[in-house]
Amino acid sequence: MYHRYERGLENQLGVLGLVLDCVVLWTTGYLDAAVRQLKAQGCPVRDEDMARLSPFVNRHLGVHGAYSFVLPEPAPGAIRDLRDPDAAEDDDL
Repeated sequence: MYHRYERGLENQLGVLGLVLDCVVLWTTGYLDAAVRQLKAQGCPVRDEDMARLSPFVNRHLGVHGAYSFVLPEPAPGAIRDLRDPDAAEDDDL
């Protein structure tokens, strides 16, 4: 298979890698916060489940979508509040 070289393609791939790194870091931080909250509430968190957590298996990681970001302003060093697991999800409405 042969593809013609396109100028700047390696730069695009580098930027996509950087974006992926940022998304993984952000998701990992929130996964950690969610697990800590579950443990603090007394919910059982099994090691087998923890071993299967991945920042890549989330529906917010669409590769062909348009994104809109409305960011809250948490205190410095803080993260936004985690969602209530008993609340209806946006898809359920």
